[in-house]
Formats: sequence, structure tokens, C-alpha cells
Amino acid sequence: MNDNYKESFEKTRQAGVIAAGALKEVKKIIRPGITTEEIDKLCYEYINDNGAYSAPLFYRGFPKSCCTSANHIVCHGIPSDKILNEGDILNVDVTAFKDGWHGDTSKTFEIGEVSIKAKKLVKTTYEAMMKAIEIIREDICLGDIGAVIQDHVEQEGFSVVQDFCGHGIGEVFHKEPNVLHYGKKGTGQKLKTGMIFTIEPMINLGKFETKILNDGWTAVTKDKSLSAQFEHTVGVKADGCEVFTL
Repeated sequence: MNDNYKESFEKTRQAGVIAAGALKEVKKIIRPGITTEEIDKLCYEYINDNGAYSAPLFYRGFPKSCCTSANHIVCHGIPSDKILNEGDILNVDVTAFKDGWHGDTSKTFEIGEVSIKAKKLVKTTYEAMMKAIEIIREDICLGDIGAVIQDHVEQEGFSVVQDFCGHGIGEVFHKEPNVLHYGKKGTGQKLKTGMIFTIEPMINLGKFETKILNDGWTAVTKDKSLSAQFEHTVGVKADGCEVFTL
């Protein structure tokens, strides 16, 4: 793996750039009054126009090209004719599949003016992801990533979702290792140069428990509190990491 990782990094980079580009396009149209269906259509067309395929579409039966998770939806929200309102927060999660490789990223958008609590939740979630990315390099443990996220989030009074985690990615959409967003320093697998995985903390305003709705996909906070998420796909190097989805 270590010798061949340059090619896998290059392929992931190409997919990652397209996924990141789709979120840039979403930023241009996102506002009160649009539907999550419109966001899905935009992502599908943008990814297609750039010579890639939306990996979530038909993945294990998922019906849409991206996930749109508003307010108390933690992840895997299905785009629909639901209209976004002033004060909502919405995570948009996109994965581009190009030339056999995946690039996976998500971002939580604020719709118009949001509450101070919502703003702080979104900011803390982003910071937690970036703090984790800053420590990634060969020979740290997966537990170090979880610990840095959990420490930051809990200091701010929020909770880390434990039912979902980051994952290895490459030619396969989801694979080992599981990247937990909570944990103890010095525990878990050691990172090696060439590993590629996602970091995607889901952070709740209230308690960490979640449940899945009847559609079999949509995960929500049990206490109906707000949830935010950010995600990047990263590759481990000896002295740090590359973020493929900037």
C-alpha cells in the first residue's frame, strides 16, 4: 500500500475536487424557500457534468444523489419537496465516484439568520473536524482522532453521535477502518502512510442518542435537538495528511 499510494491519492483527489465543487454550487443557491429536491438535482447535474457519478444514488437502495439533513436530522436525510426556512441548518453530503475512486464530503449550511445556539453548534462541529485533521500523520492512533473531537465538543457543551462514524474509502465507498469521533488517546489502530478515510463528526445540541425513521435511512436525534456535521476525505502522509475535498 505504501508504495502505490501516490496513484490512489491522485484518483481520490480528482473525485474529491468534484465533490467539493458540488458543495460550492450548493452554496450559491441555498436560501429560504428552495427545496432539498432542488439541491439534489444541482448536485446530480454538477457531478455528472464533471465526468463523475453520484455515489449515493441507488447505493443500497438510497433513492437520491446526495443526503440533505435538516435541523434534528443527524444524517442520511432524503431530498424531497421539503422547503427550507429561515433559521434552518442543513447538512448536504455528496460523494463523487470518478474513474473507480470516491471523494466524500459534507457541509452544514445556515439558512438565512440562525439562532446563536445553532451558530455555535455549526462552528464547534467544523472546528472539531479541523482539529482532528491537524493531528493526522503516520503512527498516531485512531483513538487520538476521536479524543480530540470529543474533548473539543464536550468542552463546548455538545455531544458526539456514537451510532455513525467516519470510514475508509477508495475504490470502495465504505470500508475499514471505522473512524470513531469519540475515544481515548493512544488506543485503536495506528495510522500508516497511504491510508485514506473520512472524518465526519456529527454533533448534537442535546444528547447523543439517535434513531432511524421508518424510511430506513433518515437518522434523527432522539431528543429532537439540532445536529450538525462536516466531512472531509483525507489521506495519511508521514508528516501530516492531504485533504482531498477542500
